[in-house]
Amino acid sequence: MRRRLTLLVAATMCLALLAFVVPLALLLRTVAQDRATTTAGADAQSLVPLVGTADPVSLRTSVEHMAADSGAPLTVFLADGSVLGTRAPRTSAVRLAALAGVSRTVERPDGREIVVAVLGRPDGTAVIRAFVPAAELTRGVARAWLVLAGLGVALLLLGLLVADRLSRALVSPITELSTVSHRLARADLTARARPDGPPELREVAGALNHLADRIQELLREEREQVADLSHRLRAPLTSLRLEAESLAGPDAARIGARVDAMERAVTGLISQARHRREPDAHAVCEATSAVRERVAFWTVLAEDTGRAVTLDITADGTASGTAGGTAGGTADGTAGGTLPVGVPSDELAAAVDALLGNVFAHTPDGTAFSVTLAPRAGGGAVLTVADDGPGLSTDLVQRGASLGRSTGLGLDIARRVARSSGGRMDLSTGPDGGARVTLELGPPASPTVLP
Repeated sequence: MRRRLTLLVAATMCLALLAFVVPLALLLRTVAQDRATTTAGADAQSLVPLVGTADPVSLRTSVEHMAADSGAPLTVFLADGSVLGTRAPRTSAVRLAALAGVSRTVERPDGREIVVAVLGRPDGTAVIRAFVPAAELTRGVARAWLVLAGLGVALLLLGLLVADRLSRALVSPITELSTVSHRLARADLTARARPDGPPELREVAGALNHLADRIQELLREEREQVADLSHRLRAPLTSLRLEAESLAGPDAARIGARVDAMERAVTGLISQARHRREPDAHAVCEATSAVRERVAFWTVLAEDTGRAVTLDITADGTASGTAGGTAGGTADGTAGGTLPVGVPSDELAAAVDALLGNVFAHTPDGTAFSVTLAPRAGGGAVLTVADDGPGLSTDLVQRGASLGRSTGLGLDIARRVARSSGGRMDLSTGPDGGARVTLELGPPASPTVLP
């Protein structure tokens, strides 16, 4: 836009300068020609009284003196054929003036000829001839044209400078509006535009700021609604806790521990919903411990449903681990070292829970599954959850899609966790036909000491 505005001003100024400079240049040339012609004509007219009354001797002296002072050819042709002043041929214009007694100005290829007929002399009509050379007609015109051209170029450059400043003042608020809109698109709801520039742009900036305020207000209302819905889970959890306390034996402790874990998850959900955290560019967690903890949590349920669990964790390039071969068995292959990834530990735990929850929800009891964690080329880790079930459709990657009666958000949660670290999620089919979900987790944005 800035370039187009400058080009528009340049084109307009060029047209205006052409419309002004060309006629002025022609006028200067005409004025120069008229000035030279008028000067020569005045010199010729000044000789008329002298030619009409003076004797030949004094007339010759006066004409030669005036011709020398004027600097232009000045000649007097007498009726007896005498030629006084500057020597010049008797042209057709001189002969016509002597015969008809008519004064006139004649254009010639080499200049202008001015003839003045003087009547009343005893010997007949005398003719005064003044000649203006072509160089005299255009004297000073070239210099005036150069000055005029220089003035036009200076005005054009000044106009372009003013146009550039004005276009910059106009484009700068538009660029700021674009920057603010992109920040809002990246979920930076604190971005605001400065009401600057023309009134129309100030109105747009105000509307954009009002939109950002409205988005923040709607998100606050939505978070409060989510918090309220999550809080409504406390009542059934309290009832479940009371029933667990009425039981006896190890089952009571195990069920009570699970209720406590679920209550902590609900409390965390309420806190997260009401106090939204901005994305942390320096988020980091140690993947091996987080994955091992969540697999250990789900292993208890795997034992109850007769599922074989395989956990294979590789850290620092050293792999170790074997697959469990019996129902409810767990093989935990681990190696020394850490695998830092660029996601918070709670989000990684939520992704693992979502993937393992899908295994339990969409495969029959007794279906074995495996969890593999390995280093990723370039930093980070690769988490793979595979099962021996019937497999999953690739359509389930879409948020809200589910073949069962679940919410269809599990795979989307895992996908967003992978993307937040700069990785991705792949959904494929294993060699035996089961589902295989691979999460590529990127490394931390900057070197950070793990807690």
